[in-house]
Amino acid sequence: MSEIAMKVLLCDDSLLMRKKLKESLNLCGTFEYLEATNGQAAIDIYKEENPDLVFMDIVMPVKDGIQAVSEIIEYDKNAKVVMASSSGTKENLKKAIKAGAFEFIQKPWELDQVARIVNNITKKGE
Repeated sequence: MSEIAMKVLLCDDSLLMRKKLKESLNLCGTFEYLEATNGQAAIDIYKEENPDLVFMDIVMPVKDGIQAVSEIIEYDKNAKVVMASSSGTKENLKKAIKAGAFEFIQKPWELDQVARIVNNITKKGE
């Protein structure tokens, strides 16, 4: 990965989940982090900051992750949004992909899943 930090938006209403995701990402490279606690905040931050990658929970207050990813993709069809949810049903997976999610990982995730996603994003950016 290059010296320039990738900008990553972490959207989860759980502070613990955001912290754990940062810990996993820190093992994969250097990142600049943005954080949101609900889907509407994620949309607003995305439009203002244009992050390179978004990790989005599905079940959140104000606006859920499916609605948020849909609006982010409507704003930027090239957005890379990874849905990260503990409610990893096939139905949620289908909804996330239909809404435009780039990837879907189930909590608790494995480090290799996060590393693979980061690797895929950085390869496409070269």
